[in-house]
Amino acid sequence: MDIQFIFSEAKRKEASDIHLIVGSPPMLRVAGILMPIETGQILTDEDINTLIFATISTEQKEILETNKEIDYSLSTPSGRFRVNAYTQKNSLAASFRLIPAVIKSIEELGLPLICNEFVKLHQGLVLVTGPTGHGKSTTIAAMINVINQTKALHIVTIEDPIEFVYSPSLSVVSQRQMHTDTHSWNMALRSVLREDPDVVLIGEMRDLETIQAALTIVETGHLVFATLHTNSSAQTIDRIVDVFPSNQQSQIRIQLSSVLEGIISMRLVPALAVARVPVAEILTATPAIRTLIREGKSHLIDNVIQTSSEFGMISLEGALVSSVKAGLISKDVGASYALKPEEYWRLIKGTI
Repeated sequence: MDIQFIFSEAKRKEASDIHLIVGSPPMLRVAGILMPIETGQILTDEDINTLIFATISTEQKEILETNKEIDYSLSTPSGRFRVNAYTQKNSLAASFRLIPAVIKSIEELGLPLICNEFVKLHQGLVLVTGPTGHGKSTTIAAMINVINQTKALHIVTIEDPIEFVYSPSLSVVSQRQMHTDTHSWNMALRSVLREDPDVVLIGEMRDLETIQAALTIVETGHLVFATLHTNSSAQTIDRIVDVFPSNQQSQIRIQLSSVLEGIISMRLVPALAVARVPVAEILTATPAIRTLIREGKSHLIDNVIQTSSEFGMISLEGALVSSVKAGLISKDVGASYALKPEEYWRLIKGTI
């Protein structure tokens, strides 16, 4: 089986992901559901090696063999892919994420309109969070592209690997890929302030060093977008603070409370008419939110979100109920994605 055939099938079926694992046929994730490519071929070790090695360079092959895993991106006639090749049960495997060639607008994606306000900021920290595969990268790309097309700025992205590729417009965009354009997150983040940036995209705030660097970049007067694998705004605040030693956490709360501008917590939810629709919890950094962060009272953030719709905020449960009311998703599907099902059903009863 040829890897280009698998890629073309993924494009034809509008799959979001491809999975190659020994003992299974090539699998596609379509509308959130895994299904096999209809060839009946079960992949062997030899098949997997041939398919994966056809997508990497000699240097990348050496890294994979040494580290047992590697992240990289790949441009093909069927589109661009973000790839993680890894080892499982002493065999190679790989996951391919199909990256759309065209960056859709905020409106085309059906994203919360508050995204249009976040791109107007001159400085601050905007976080897009959520589980893997729920639209974080697509959401940030839509916002970055608005800036690219409407403002004459220098945008620097630091990614592992590069996902969406931005076409030159009013802005200048420098895209740096880990291990290809820089040796480490620390070096890239330390260097970015010498690159005269206006806007910085950090692919993922993954540890103390990247979070600390992000806060420093924001404090020096820049607009920073970043992602985190967290489920809610309150959890995001806790994750950022808790990664620091206890004796630094009070200072980090003060820093975070002063630079945070918003958190978009994304979900892609199975829809009635189309494949999936975006639903998001929204936090905007009002004085009340900043005070809660500074005082370490993140457990009260959910209450403020629920009562601050006039500031553009909405809870995940509220966003799910709005999607039900709009006829986009079913009530039962909405309930299955709610973090607080009892709150969801209370809102459903009160509005439908």
